[in-house]
Amino acid sequence: MIEAGAVAPDFTLPDQDGDEVSLQDLAGQISVLAFYPLDFSPVCTDQLNVYQEVLPELEAKGARLYGISVDSAFSHKAFQRQMGVSIPLLADFHPKGEVSEAYGVYIPERGHNQRALIMIGPELEVVWAHTSPSPLEIPGANLIFDALEQQAA
Repeated sequence: MIEAGAVAPDFTLPDQDGDEVSLQDLAGQISVLAFYPLDFSPVCTDQLNVYQEVLPELEAKGARLYGISVDSAFSHKAFQRQMGVSIPLLADFHPKGEVSEAYGVYIPERGHNQRALIMIGPELEVVWAHTSPSPLEIPGANLIFDALEQQAA
């Protein structure tokens, strides 16, 4: 997995609406990339619900959250609608997992991502990273808040 201090790997991915989001779009802000395995799985549903609940607090602290999985933009749109989630969901669909691989969170033998949180600073450097020990373990929002506090110190 990518470590703090590394330059964030460049990417351009479509969001749930088909609009492209690039690393350069994140410049000047604190961004959190929430990598997750798959839309519609029970644990991923719980994970994004938790993040949606605290989204206003994260944004008040100056952080912008993006979900990333290997699902298509169409799947993301349906997932977002069903869940009532406003978090932008980026599709690392083709080539499958290429961006996730660059960040060191893709599991090729399973064909999906690990659960990981990667915080990118305003200068597009990785400032914090966390990987869950198991795909069944949701990285709590408290980890993001703690990392934001560390960055502010």
